[in-house]
Amino acid sequence: MKFQGSIPALITPFKNGSFDESAFRKFVAWQLKEGTHGLVPVGTTGESPTLTPEEHKAVVRICVEEAKGKGFVIAGAGSNNTAEAVEYTKHAKAAGADAALVVVPYYNKPTQEGIYAHYAAIAKAVDIPIFVYNVPGRTVASISVETLARLSHDFKNIIGTKDASADLTRPSRQRLASGTGFIQFSGEDGTALGFNAHGGTGCISVTANAAPKLCAQLQEATLKGDYAAALKLQDKLMPLHHAMFLEPSPGPVKYACSLLGLCEPDVRLPLVPLTDGVKKIVKDAMIHAGLIS
Repeated sequence: MKFQGSIPALITPFKNGSFDESAFRKFVAWQLKEGTHGLVPVGTTGESPTLTPEEHKAVVRICVEEAKGKGFVIAGAGSNNTAEAVEYTKHAKAAGADAALVVVPYYNKPTQEGIYAHYAAIAKAVDIPIFVYNVPGRTVASISVETLARLSHDFKNIIGTKDASADLTRPSRQRLASGTGFIQFSGEDGTALGFNAHGGTGCISVTANAAPKLCAQLQEATLKGDYAAALKLQDKLMPLHHAMFLEPSPGPVKYACSLLGLCEPDVRLPLVPLTDGVKKIVKDAMIHAGLIS
């Protein structure tokens, strides 16, 4: 299987405070129809911190059911509790996911040796392809290029990374340390075009929730080496990329999806609804991208 292309970190739709299963099933089907290559349920954008364990597992299972044969699924399986991360990774495999996305442990502030031991425990416990998710802006801890290279060499099922550091030197340094077969996804929409120029092969994206076709076209252009075409698409998408993080994600992208009639804009506390000013910026960006009139 080729893990590449546009891979939205899926929102988890809510209605009246509960997981909206019907909206989620329709949303996954729409994503795949629009050209999305793969899916990540229960990542940060899926509000994993406020999902119950039962909801977490249901979202993964339903995503796999809806995606069968149409796109790959990399299930969010991270935790700052190693035992819980092992449990979620085992569930990802049992549910039929193609891989697991495991975030660097947050809040605990582990050392590099602690981060290595965390991933080693998961890789030993579950025989499933694992992507290491580095997002220091959320976790405080950051996995170093050297630690990630060590993991990639020591465990055959640690096959790639989602890097949301926005450090565009990193994919080149990681490729030299881990080898050209190590898969690198951007986790930062605004710099995803440049990330691919440094050897990346896809983006686990927030924006692709609301603009799946444009994001898929951009990724396909970079994979063909057509950076001129990709740059034109980038210019359409950049205001939307910027708007997605004016308030904590996934508030802006859920509002963008609500403008398309895909879901309610509801988020769970401690996240709160968007301010009117940010709503206007998101709406204007959607118009700029040609997604609404």
